[in-house]
Amino acid sequence: MIKLVQRRNEPVVVQTVRSATAATLAYIAALWLLGSRPPPLLAPLTALLVVQVTLYATLTSGIRRVNAVVAGVLIAVGFSSLVGLTWWSLGLLIISALVLGHVVRAGEFVPEVAISAMLVLGVSHATDLALSRVLETLIGAVVGLLFNMVFLPPVWVETAGEAIEELAGRMRALLEDIGEEIGGHQPVERAARRLHEARRLDHDIVQVDASLVRAEESVRFNPRVKEGLLSRIVLRTGLDTLEICAVVLRVTARSLTDLAKQRTEEELFPPDVATALRELFMHMAGAVESYAVLITTQISTSAEEAEAFLETELAAARASREHVAHLLLATVREHPRQWQLHGALLAEIDRVLDELDTEKRAMRLAEELDRYSQERRDRYPRLDRFVRAVRRRTARLRARRP
Repeated sequence: MIKLVQRRNEPVVVQTVRSATAATLAYIAALWLLGSRPPPLLAPLTALLVVQVTLYATLTSGIRRVNAVVAGVLIAVGFSSLVGLTWWSLGLLIISALVLGHVVRAGEFVPEVAISAMLVLGVSHATDLALSRVLETLIGAVVGLLFNMVFLPPVWVETAGEAIEELAGRMRALLEDIGEEIGGHQPVERAARRLHEARRLDHDIVQVDASLVRAEESVRFNPRVKEGLLSRIVLRTGLDTLEICAVVLRVTARSLTDLAKQRTEEELFPPDVATALRELFMHMAGAVESYAVLITTQISTSAEEAEAFLETELAAARASREHVAHLLLATVREHPRQWQLHGALLAEIDRVLDELDTEKRAMRLAEELDRYSQERRDRYPRLDRFVRAVRRRTARLRARRP
């Protein structure tokens, strides 16, 4: 029961409930308008295909779904009235439906043209059912579209933020583990396990990216969302930064694994260097987590606290990095073996600290906002000119006021 309560706000659960409700309403509407002979099953089928997890998806892919279903119904009705259902007519129907799907620009829903056609062909054997089948499809499409417009889908920004924080938590845990195990003798098998954990972050990033795409769509065209563009850009640029850090972290694990292979009978680093590196990785772990909190926090006060903590962790990490660099330099002068791995380790640490820098984050946000504004001007030049004219006129009216 507790797990069910916790999962009630997950996209799969919400979409299941919404789809079932819309399909039921479509069936009720079709029964009221068309009667129950034969059962108007195409109405709930179409509503099931049209209702999407976000309003943006409904208004974009939903329209293409409607085109696909209507095209499939029409071609099936034509085949049913001419040749009926045989093995050769079914093959010809599928080919024709797929071609028609490209003609009506159904996009990724071209297979649904053939699916709808086969379903209708299986139940339609008389030409007098043609109009009722088309009407059922239209009723289902209208109910599905109205359902998503009246009962607006949830905004998934918070869910995407939680996914980003979980990703940062796994990265922090990996950094802490590396820091704890970097002292003393480290078997190659243990270093390889950390490398495997770093590689698994790629799979985690793919899942977080899918959650973020859903969140980006949920704020588009949604009247309940204010500053939706800013939320999308903040989360997207933040995930890009964490993705780069994950890649660098994997390379770091690779460098430590290579070093463990070269030093199978001795310590990876002298005790003083290992202690300094442990402190450095702990500060990096705190910085990664603070960065995730910063980009997912909606309240300005909490965001300021997260930014202050991030800057503190970054400053401590940079100081630790300088201390580690001096210690490694002295170690290399005394024992120059595998000096290139020491240099690679420092370069990877520098890259992570640079990516998490608050000034670089602000620069990325500004670049993304400028890029989006330029794309919108290029895509809708007339709208851009109209908006600029309205702004100039508003400025003149304000200037004339006493």
